[in-house]
Formats: sequence, structure tokens, C-alpha cells
Amino acid sequence: MSVHRSGFASLVGRPNAGKSTLTNAIVGQKVAIMSDRPQTTRRIIRGILTTKDAQLVMVDTPGLHRPRTLLGQRLNDQVHETLNSVDLVGLCIPADEPIGPGDRFIGQQLSQLRRATIMAVVTKIDKVTKEQLAKQLLAVTELGTHLDIDWAQIVPVCATNGDNVATLTQCLIEALPVGPDLYPAGEVTDEPIDIAIAELIREAALEGVQDELPHSIAVVIEEIVPRSDRPDDRPLTDVHANLYVERDSQKAIVIGKKGARLRDVGTKARAGIEELLGTPVYLSIHVKIAKDWQKDPKQLRRLGF
Repeated sequence: MSVHRSGFASLVGRPNAGKSTLTNAIVGQKVAIMSDRPQTTRRIIRGILTTKDAQLVMVDTPGLHRPRTLLGQRLNDQVHETLNSVDLVGLCIPADEPIGPGDRFIGQQLSQLRRATIMAVVTKIDKVTKEQLAKQLLAVTELGTHLDIDWAQIVPVCATNGDNVATLTQCLIEALPVGPDLYPAGEVTDEPIDIAIAELIREAALEGVQDELPHSIAVVIEEIVPRSDRPDDRPLTDVHANLYVERDSQKAIVIGKKGARLRDVGTKARAGIEELLGTPVYLSIHVKIAKDWQKDPKQLRRLGF
């Protein structure tokens, strides 16, 4: 008789190491927003994979980094709290970049964990040759030796084309403790609906923006209500959101010339929101300024951090 395993796993790494993309690939559907901008993930999001013999709960975290703002410090605190509570941690290291101070900094944090099993995950293997991958795998092995981490596994993957994702998933499951399901079957995330919608809007707003802007964008959902005068066979959901930036110049960038960019953001976000809610959506986004909100404890609380 086969045993049933369940538990929590978290992928960590420096910003833009591919953690959210890989989390989505393992769960089998999108639970975390993705962007080529570093530090896109700001929330602790759980994606749930349930199989016949296991339930693997992937905990997507913000990238660990040296914080420059109060928001950055709070995100780091969230990550440390998560890492001390999960069963398994995978350190994501891109195959196409040399191991650097950021990887060593995070590895140092992991070496102090007492509870979790630790493995290394070499991401973005589609971007390198076999020879380059072999060198990176050797470098990761040496990193473990240097940090006194005995990697449970070193697994190379490509989340975008699915290469080796099934192997990694199986390795994660096999490292989990024996136990029953932790969530009802069929659930793929425990993320509240308003947070999920806010993240879809933020993901759309991040596309193609200037370097300093991603960190300054925050989205708060004010209201999600069914339109009362619609017949049952033609429902419409009204979603009202506030998108906050820190300065007037940023507001102008988000809105764009004659509102063109904000309309694009709304169109992209609405498609994801309609898929999430299962009804057509009227989406209203108001762009507001919350000056230097990343450094202000009161504003951080108001924006949900």
C-alpha cells in the first residue's frame, strides 16, 4: 500500500530567478503573477497540487534581497517567516547567469534553517548549451559545499517549455512528510479573490514600464459587485480598483498619452479577471498618488502590507 504525502514547499532565489513561473508550472495553472521585472511577487501565495498519493502546497514568496525600503524589509520578513515553517525549500539559480553575491546571500540564509529539506533548482536551462549547463551544475554543487548545505537534489528545469518539471515535482513530493490532504480536493489556491484580482491588474500594469516604476505600483480593490439590473443569463460584475503610485510623473506613465496605456492595462487585466470570476466584467481603475508609500508604515498598512 502506497503512503500519502503532504506538506509545504517554497522556491526561493534572487529576484527574477523564475520562481513564480516555475510555481505555476508545478501547480498546473497560474496562481502567481509573472513579469520580467525583479521583485514582482509581493504576497505569500499558495498553489495547491493534489494527486492520488500526495498534496503538494507550493508557497510562492517575494524574492529575497537586501532591502532599501520599509516595504522591502517587510517582504524579507515574510520570506524568513515562510522558510521557517515549510517542509522543503528549493533554491532557484538561473542556468544562464553566473552564481553571484545574491545567490550566496540567500544560500547563507538557507544554511541556517533547521527544519526544511533543501534542494537546488537550476532554472532557465533552455537558454544555455549542455556544456554551459554542466558547468553551472558543478558550480551549484560547489556552492553547497562552500555553504555547508547538503543538497537533497540538484534538478535542472525549464518552466516555460515544461522540461523536467515533472521530475522536479516528483522530487518535491518524495521529500514531503507522510500525511493527509491539507486542503479540499479541487482547490488550487487559498488566495482571496480581491488579492488575486489586484495582482492581475498589477501584472498588466507592469508590462513595458520603466525600471523604477514596478516597485511603486500597488493595487487595492475597492469593490466587486454583480450588476443588479442584469438578467441571470447575462450577468456582469463591476470591479472598482485603485492603482497607487508614488509621484505625479509615475501617474502620467501609467495613464499614458490620452489614457491609452491605462486602457491597455484594463483590457489585459479584464481578460484574466473574467476567467477568474466566470462572468463578463466592467473594470474601473483609478490611478492615485500615495507619496513615498513604500517607506510609510501607515500607508503600507492601508495598502495591505
